[in-house]
Amino acid sequence: MSRIGKKSITVPAGVTLTQDGQKVSVKGPKGELAFTLHKLIAGKLEGDQFIIAPAGDKQASALWGMSRTMVSNLIEGVVDGFSKNLELRGVGYRAQMKGSSLSLQLGFSHEVNYAVPEGVNIVVPKATEINISGIDKQKVGQVAAEIRSFRKPEPYKGKGVRYVGEYVRSKEGKKK
Repeated sequence: MSRIGKKSITVPAGVTLTQDGQKVSVKGPKGELAFTLHKLIAGKLEGDQFIIAPAGDKQASALWGMSRTMVSNLIEGVVDGFSKNLELRGVGYRAQMKGSSLSLQLGFSHEVNYAVPEGVNIVVPKATEINISGIDKQKVGQVAAEIRSFRKPEPYKGKGVRYVGEYVRSKEGKKK
């Protein structure tokens, strides 16, 4: 049984949660998000608590905790939003915003341009820092992963694009 799924979700003041069949919509100060529950999962709003329950079979209990977390992330997103921070390590590695695209110089012979998707905000406070924010946790994480994939941190010198606070295990170099 899911321990996460058993917890009810508190809907804070200033947030409206509406349910139309299996579709759950959340509207808050930062925007509006929606998620469709699986047909084996039932959700109901009781006062300021949203309760999710499985239909009883094994597949429903497997989806129970994930469904609760998805609805909880919708509420957290429209209230606070999500953010990921990346840092660039390496000689000459730089980032800057050019209009609505992110321009990265990552040691290649060309610069890498990344078109920022809608619903995600990217800020470059320093040439070696990138702040990604938005209300949809999946989009923010996907954008951060795509930017990181252009030049993942390598294990010998640690150069590349990494999350702030990420530990990259270093390997020992060649010995003579």
